[in-house]
Amino acid sequence: MNRAIDFMKKPATLVVAAALVSMLGVAGAAHADVPTAKLVDIPDALGRLNPLSPLGIAGVGLGSAASAANITSTPSTATPADPAGSTPVLDVAPITVDINGVASVDAQSISLVSVQARQIQLAKTPTGAKQVAQDLVSSLGYDWNAHQIGCLNALWDGESHWNFQAHNYRSGAQGIAQALPPTKMEIVSTDWRTNPVTQIKWGLSYIKARYNTPCKALSHKHWAGYY
Repeated sequence: MNRAIDFMKKPATLVVAAALVSMLGVAGAAHADVPTAKLVDIPDALGRLNPLSPLGIAGVGLGSAASAANITSTPSTATPADPAGSTPVLDVAPITVDINGVASVDAQSISLVSVQARQIQLAKTPTGAKQVAQDLVSSLGYDWNAHQIGCLNALWDGESHWNFQAHNYRSGAQGIAQALPPTKMEIVSTDWRTNPVTQIKWGLSYIKARYNTPCKALSHKHWAGYY
């Protein structure tokens, strides 16, 4: 031990020792300037929430592994998944469906179809067609009194006898209202050939638009031979 201390006291030895310490210090400082890649702790919960990003961090991709060396890790504020790796619970508003409302709409639709079917069947007879026409006048909001309804009955009696299958082979007119050409009735529905209610709806709208009232349409028929 004493020999080692004596050796270190020699001038040459001190110079060599000082040089070694200086080299080690420079090397250590140089080593400290080298960038060091740091690992980023990515919570499993974030990774599962956004599996489309490269590293799954809040939808922002971190690029290639080469650029990962320049990333400085920061403490995560997200709550990590439990050690068992269970899926995190998301705060999502529940979706409710009013089953009763859907059932009510379906019931109304079925009821409407049933009423329409009864109307069609009723209008296939002349008496029933007159009743359906009077009901439609009220539902359409036409202000036609009983006198106007009488004119309507007389008008279509002369045209078709309220027969939905009536067909004037000379002119080509068809239906209860004797539409010419009959394809005009497609503005109401394409089922005009077999549906007397479609024919009546078109005939009523035609009278309203062109003559305003059935009595005026009947008067024109007596004068010109058509309406």
